[in-house]
Amino acid sequence: MKALVYHGPGKRSWEEKSRPELEKPTDAVVRLTHTTICGTDLHILKGDVPAVEDGRTLGHEGVGVVESVGEGVANVRPGDRVLISCITSCGRCDYCKRGIYAHCRDGGWILGHLIDGTQAEYVRIPHADNSLYPLPEGLDSEAAVMLSDILPTGHEIGALNGEVGLGDTVAIVGSGPIGLAALLTARFYSPARIIMIDPDENRLSMARSLGATDTIAGDAVDAVMKLTDGEGVDVAMEAVGIPETFDVCQRIVRPGGHIANIGVHGKSVEFRLEELWIKNVTIRTGLVNTNTIPVLMRILESGGVDAAGLITHRFGLDEIEAAYEAFSRAAEEKAVKMLLTAE
Repeated sequence: MKALVYHGPGKRSWEEKSRPELEKPTDAVVRLTHTTICGTDLHILKGDVPAVEDGRTLGHEGVGVVESVGEGVANVRPGDRVLISCITSCGRCDYCKRGIYAHCRDGGWILGHLIDGTQAEYVRIPHADNSLYPLPEGLDSEAAVMLSDILPTGHEIGALNGEVGLGDTVAIVGSGPIGLAALLTARFYSPARIIMIDPDENRLSMARSLGATDTIAGDAVDAVMKLTDGEGVDVAMEAVGIPETFDVCQRIVRPGGHIANIGVHGKSVEFRLEELWIKNVTIRTGLVNTNTIPVLMRILESGGVDAAGLITHRFGLDEIEAAYEAFSRAAEEKAVKMLLTAE
């Protein structure tokens, strides 16, 4: 089979690789029909994730068809069209029983990280019963790919951690794929205002089309305070992963508000505890658990959210090198989500 293989910082190759086989009774092998590229994949290629070894197949999102299952798999069978969760969960360990699948003792984020991932023609999925989700017949595969990672991440780490509520004013710092997913899912809770902040006018235009009430490209702190009559926001979501954007969140949150950190940070931030403690502010962060995939799937099935609207570029799976090149120049290419199709 063909796969996108990591060979150290700055090195990747679309090359021949052995087709994965069942290794445990709880495994399934899935033939990929759709996958995508995540910002985390770019971090890996920059060498920011040293646990990823030379020879690893990248990718942790996708939709496909089950090819084979181990004798211990009960929930899916060959021929089923399935969603692949970016988080692998055994369903049995203490963390899984608490719903914290991200820290499964025999799983978590391992696809494209510690084991071969989904940017390939085939992938082995451990703990298939808890890590694959059969797709309803009417659910479009393009939209379904967004359920692997970005929609549950935006929902769980953004909207739920931020405790978005009826009538709230929400600011999302960063209008990339995760920030836009946070926008889509925050709307489930009927905030009065959603302010999107990003220097890229193309992304702000997409944010407006997806329901943002206000957009800011310039000095975010001053602009937010003017929009809120000096009060600040009820919920500030950080969706970039750099110190500057986290600092914006600290400066714009109002007393009693919430900061939800979604972005993946590669270095320390300045934590303004001396200013925040007296404001009764709650700060939460985390790695997605994907335990809200079932409810999000029902919302997509009913047409309640336009997940496919996040896709800006489409490629064949064998064009993945070109897709990476475009995604690495996101601002220039006006890229948000890249869809790679093997069908």
